[in-house]
Amino acid sequence: MKLKRTMALVMAGVMSAGLLAGCGSTGGDGGSAASDKKGLKDLTFVIAARDEFMSSIESAMKAEAEPLGYNIVTQDAQNDSAKQIQYIETAVNGGAEAVICLPVDADGTQSLIDAAGEAKLVFVNRPPTNMHEIAAENVAYVGSDEDTSGYFQGEYLAQYFKDAGKTEIKYLMIQGTLGQVSTTKRSAGVLRALEDNGIKATEASAPVVADYDRPTAQEMIQPLLTSGIDYDCIIANNDAMALGAVEACKDAGVEIDFPIVGIDCTKDGAQAITEGTLAMTVFQNPVGQGKGSVIAAMNLIAGDPINKGMEEYALDDSGEDYSDSTCWVPFEPVTKDNVADYM
Repeated sequence: MKLKRTMALVMAGVMSAGLLAGCGSTGGDGGSAASDKKGLKDLTFVIAARDEFMSSIESAMKAEAEPLGYNIVTQDAQNDSAKQIQYIETAVNGGAEAVICLPVDADGTQSLIDAAGEAKLVFVNRPPTNMHEIAAENVAYVGSDEDTSGYFQGEYLAQYFKDAGKTEIKYLMIQGTLGQVSTTKRSAGVLRALEDNGIKATEASAPVVADYDRPTAQEMIQPLLTSGIDYDCIIANNDAMALGAVEACKDAGVEIDFPIVGIDCTKDGAQAITEGTLAMTVFQNPVGQGKGSVIAAMNLIAGDPINKGMEEYALDDSGEDYSDSTCWVPFEPVTKDNVADYM
């Protein structure tokens, strides 16, 4: 259950507080080891770019960090890898013992590791393409296994169409940023699940690339809705783009009598499920990722295993053993049957 898993992390933070409060100081972007906020020490969180989901992770991190004596200082790289390197170097030069980072480029994480030097570095949400990079003593990853996210979408769609007596379908796909691990794995996962469950799925049109952005998805998908092509469903790599498709349907006067599916289970996504415009989504736990990344950073500073206090999340879904340096926070499918638990 989602609530049990979230509470496990909350309790882990409380249990760890006494041990971790004595950890060394960290430095923020301003180069000072001490924060102006309530006398707390700064812990820098370098994000790729701000959006609703990143803000949810940030809020969870703040809630976990403050009882441990830390203030989260967020630096937005605005999808600029060079800025991320700069922010990490500035934090470390200011005395930071640990930095948390959601990387712009999953292929370029080694440069971020190099920028951190001897400081601890926790990647959150977006894993390095080469997971072996996190096998270093000072590096960890906290996030969800993207191999399962799109697969949950595919399982739902397969059952939906089987119930409708269909074994062959055509789909419209709205993809996030090309080249990102999440985009690649979410897109592949949904198609693999359809095939595994006996549904032959073919493209109704080439995928729309909307960079995880709602207005972009709305603008790009609308011409396809009224072009006369046949499609049975719309598959989006996240809720924002799925909701963009919902708005496009409304603007074009297209009745939503087919499934539109997303990923993340944002507040708006969950609301759309209750309204019947979004068929399902996949909960990606920002609280688990945010709190888990702080706990992992504190554990690294203390020299403890990163999963100490959050063993329920120590899942090795990657096919390889990274249990000493990874914390997997499970994805969870959300439909009209259980959406109330996620509102």
